[in-house]
Amino acid sequence: MRSGSGGKDRQHPAIPRLVDALEQRQLGRREFLRTATLLGMSAPIAYGVAGKILGEPAIKSARAATPTKGGILRVGMRIPAVDNPHTFSWVYDSNIVRQTNDYLTRTQPDGVTVPYLLESWQPSEDLKSWTLVLRKDVKWSNGEDLVADHVIWNIQRWIDPNVGSSVLGLLKGFMLKDVDTGQKNEDGSPKMTTELWDANAIEKIDDHTVKLNGSASMLAMPENLFHYPAFILHPKDEGKYGVGAIGTGAYDPAEIEVGKKVVLKRRDSYWKEGGYLDEIQFVDLGDDPATKLAALASKQVDGLYDADIKIYESIKKIPGIEIHSITTAQTGVARMKVGQKPFDDPRVRKAFKLAIDPASVLKIAYRDLGALGEHHHVAPVHPDYAELPPMKRDVEAAKKLLAEAGHPNGVEVELHCKKDPDWEPTASQAMVEQWAEAGIKVKLNVMPGAQYWDVWTKVPFGFTTWTHRPLAIMVLGLAYRTGVPWNESDYANPEFDKLLTKAEGIIDLEERKKVVAELEKIMQEDGPIVQPLWRASYQPFTNKLKGYHAHPTEYYFFEDVWMEA
Repeated sequence: MRSGSGGKDRQHPAIPRLVDALEQRQLGRREFLRTATLLGMSAPIAYGVAGKILGEPAIKSARAATPTKGGILRVGMRIPAVDNPHTFSWVYDSNIVRQTNDYLTRTQPDGVTVPYLLESWQPSEDLKSWTLVLRKDVKWSNGEDLVADHVIWNIQRWIDPNVGSSVLGLLKGFMLKDVDTGQKNEDGSPKMTTELWDANAIEKIDDHTVKLNGSASMLAMPENLFHYPAFILHPKDEGKYGVGAIGTGAYDPAEIEVGKKVVLKRRDSYWKEGGYLDEIQFVDLGDDPATKLAALASKQVDGLYDADIKIYESIKKIPGIEIHSITTAQTGVARMKVGQKPFDDPRVRKAFKLAIDPASVLKIAYRDLGALGEHHHVAPVHPDYAELPPMKRDVEAAKKLLAEAGHPNGVEVELHCKKDPDWEPTASQAMVEQWAEAGIKVKLNVMPGAQYWDVWTKVPFGFTTWTHRPLAIMVLGLAYRTGVPWNESDYANPEFDKLLTKAEGIIDLEERKKVVAELEKIMQEDGPIVQPLWRASYQPFTNKLKGYHAHPTEYYFFEDVWMEA
């Protein structure tokens, strides 16, 4: 059995144990495939092993139709600023750049991560070092070869605290350390920053090999390299993106107008098979669901991104429209900034959770198309999800906690949310009405998306959406680890951070679940979010679009799609 490095490096010693666990049915197919490939086994071999042991087809059959070149694909989607991809906070903007710039890896819809710009990877036995081997056939749109120096430049930019990339949150526990700047925050506490834990943390082996050396074990490195702001950009563009930007993708940016339209044109020199469309157009249809429905029905667009639940039944009735659905960990949370009153008291934060009924919010906001939230941001679809006793609504307990925190007459706060898509303000309003029964008076401020994007990390209390991540530990690291860019609540819990770093290095799923269970408990008791629901994802497109596969993250990969004449 050979590793994903083509047999050049020895097989990771945990792989035979994974095979044994699969044979004994102590490990499921999904977790075997995911973990074996992370440890360096090539995906075809992993699928083959699983198929042989379980008596199932190893790999899905090849596509039945032959792609044809030509045509224009038009997608209705909000168009925010896309000038700084490494700092993207929304999937909208990344869906544009994803057609022109690639990632080192790609996590498939089934959760298995495969090399993309990489040829292979190989972790050390202790998972503290990762050797990344680049493909040697990748060409930039300016004709240059992709080399290790380009990748190192991108990694260094991701983890630069002055850039503000959320990738830093995924890699912090592995390769960064906290450093006192010598300055003070407004409250007198030390002002901290981060830097590499060791000068040799990012090592160039040769022109096509990079080695990452960490201070802690990290199992999910290949998955972290697929985090949506982790684009590989050409250093000549200095981290900026616009018309004429250099990319490795199948399309080139030809026209960008924020709030209106983006046009991408096929690149003739694409380094791999694909890029069948002549042109991709993203059209901003605004916030109104009726406008989106009319545009789809009149064939002004061929598909909608993040289509509103309010128009779901109407979309199903449009002739020639196919709805792509997929199980996902898409969610929305009402998050509290823990440094601002009244949210600085964990009793207040827990009272906000106890005062809502997730089941009724899911029914009202998303027509029961999803699952109940449990206030810890770990989804039932995550392999490392640990089931806890349900946190049921208890209005009297919420009132008691508020009184103990010095608020016997309740509290008054303002919740900010965006107008689009419609389920977000609907869910927010449902919670506002439930909070009122516990003496929590919440004024709801519904803002246009473009305005909310500017303030989402700043408001004391905001409803924000989070896309799917293949692992619980990934989203927990992005959103709640101390000091990382996407920690919108400013949550800081040393015990949480310690447990999270521990979980990131555990290969055995059952052992990792035990640690995740502790993280979930911390989130429920002390954490900064009220999480009412997990939502199902549906993506409507014309049935003339071929080769499209819905991804649980709602990411678009259009290099392999084509339009039927």
